Amino acid sequence: MQQPFAINRIQIYENGQAIPDALVVIDQGKILFAGRPEDAPGLDAMQMIDGRGLSVTPGYIDLQFNGGYGQDFTANPASLLDVAKHLPGTGVVAFLPTFITSPLEAYPEILQEVIKAQAFQDRASNSSARILGAHIEGPFLNPNKKGAHPQDLFRDPLPAALAYFEPLEVVRLLTLAPERTGALDAIGRLTQQGIIVSIGHSAAGEHETLEAISAGASYATHLYNAMRSMQHRDPGLVGTLLTSNEVTCGLIVDGIHVHPRMVKLAYRCLGDKRITLVTDAMAAMGMPPGQYNIGKQRVIVENNTARLEDGTLAGSILRMDEAVRNMVAFSGCTPAEAVRMASTTPAEVLGIDGSTGHILPGYSADLVILDDNLHVLETYIAGEPV
Repeated sequence: MQQPFAINRIQIYENGQAIPDALVVIDQGKILFAGRPEDAPGLDAMQMIDGRGLSVTPGYIDLQFNGGYGQDFTANPASLLDVAKHLPGTGVVAFLPTFITSPLEAYPEILQEVIKAQAFQDRASNSSARILGAHIEGPFLNPNKKGAHPQDLFRDPLPAALAYFEPLEVVRLLTLAPERTGALDAIGRLTQQGIIVSIGHSAAGEHETLEAISAGASYATHLYNAMRSMQHRDPGLVGTLLTSNEVTCGLIVDGIHVHPRMVKLAYRCLGDKRITLVTDAMAAMGMPPGQYNIGKQRVIVENNTARLEDGTLAGSILRMDEAVRNMVAFSGCTPAEAVRMASTTPAEVLGIDGSTGHILPGYSADLVILDDNLHVLETYIAGEPV
């Protein structure tokens, strides 16, 4: 563990606000102080890092990440640790590995790999992005909104199917279509056990969406994509989400999945406290164009897109630091607001915002240093530069 040190003359992005000419003190992996230098505790003999012209943000958290750097988590869940080592370079300090629709009998092995990777990280140093649990995206989806998922494996979320997802403690987020048989009961059971239920890959209308929210669904998977769209006489799933006060929405801001004007619309409706930037990245993220896989399906990556052979989008090659920059460019939000969508808001969704996702005394020193163009210069996890 490093000796106490301070980053001085730096701009802090905290809770959607920018605090200029500030100081952050880090000690024993935690933030000891953040604020005006004149209010700081004794700094004599402390190592000082000059942060002039730079900004410090809470570390980014990706709630939907299918893989990257040549590895697909659904096909090879044993690759979790290898991929996690690369993510701090994009500002990501923690993530939910996301697994697309698979045979039910495959999930116990997938979840065991997540448990093994988490146990290794608990014993090891803080040199890679933390694995916070699994995001299960499918198989409880609508075949009419299947995206890149294999619809022959879709199921209703009935108790017999849910039994394959033990131990449930490792499942942090589960995406389902609320119109499927048994979905409302499943939402109630899962949320009672601490699992965040997300609405996605769904043709639900207003009534079904509101029923799901009443049952406990509190998140939406990649807003606009694989969703029943809105019309002026039918708000559909998208319109209901945009006008709801109870649901936070993931948003893929790569300029391909969602038109920039629709990104701006989402920002104006939801603000920085109800959008989480997600990458939905797949194996080709961080790799050159070519052919890759998502699950067992072949994906062709060219022109900055990842598509199945029939042209269907199959995840993205977006990095989280790119998503932050794109959010500012597309929506007109401030850099501090875009940073919140990548850090504090996902921490709130997961219920871990009491320990990370803020630059406040007592919080884990999970930090990103950015230049004035929002490019990542350095990432700290628990106070250690990684």
